[in-house]
Amino acid sequence: MNPTLLDLAHAAMENAPQNDQLRLKFYERLAASELFLLLEAEPDEATGNITPHLADWEGERFALVFDKEERLADFHGGTAPYVALSGRVIAGMLAAQDIGMGVNLDVAPSSILLPAQAVAWLSDTLGNAPSEVQARIVAVHPPKGLPDTLIEALDQTLASAMGMARAAYLVGAEYDGGQRGHMLGFVGALPQAEGALAKATAEALTFSGIEAGAMDVAFFKADDPICARLDKAGLRFDLPQPEDLASPDRPAPGSDPARPPILR
Repeated sequence: MNPTLLDLAHAAMENAPQNDQLRLKFYERLAASELFLLLEAEPDEATGNITPHLADWEGERFALVFDKEERLADFHGGTAPYVALSGRVIAGMLAAQDIGMGVNLDVAPSSILLPAQAVAWLSDTLGNAPSEVQARIVAVHPPKGLPDTLIEALDQTLASAMGMARAAYLVGAEYDGGQRGHMLGFVGALPQAEGALAKATAEALTFSGIEAGAMDVAFFKADDPICARLDKAGLRFDLPQPEDLASPDRPAPGSDPARPPILR
């Protein structure tokens, strides 16, 4: 089996244990990955609530997650009930219950035990929300001096934001109050997705090692005059667009970020 992105991020972290940046990249990949959470039973059909299978190591409880269905089946010795959720959703659920996370245990090179303290840190980091301010942009220019780690983090983050916006542009910006900085401008974003996009951008900043507040986020309609300037000066990120926007009659547990499944 070819190594997964999580395997590669884990290997890089293990090969350089003193490198904080590589450790952040592993946690970023874990948060962004779709993970398969092993359950005691199928999700409750009426409520969507779930009961994760818990294992005990050295007096601490761990929920078991895998980044491939085949790995979950290998660990369990056959088919088993599970739910597929993003790592960020699972981290939030487990942190609230003081539960650790066992990742790919015994079935992959990325096998690792994350204690409850590490899961709580990840959940808290993902929960940092950007603040909202009002300022008028007077000039934009090409971005300068940003590390490759930030560009890579933004590219990975926006690649998973399917259908939330048409595109995003990274530019240098000057404001009417004299402030200067970098800005990520989203074009054609769904109004209900603006908060999630701003939060995802803040996460990319955190996991790239850039201090919070080093980059602004703005939203523009596709016909806004500034979009031509963004397209000329900015580094463009094209967000993937869904081919079919139809949703199933019964959404999968955890598919609505506003209503995550409840651990029982």
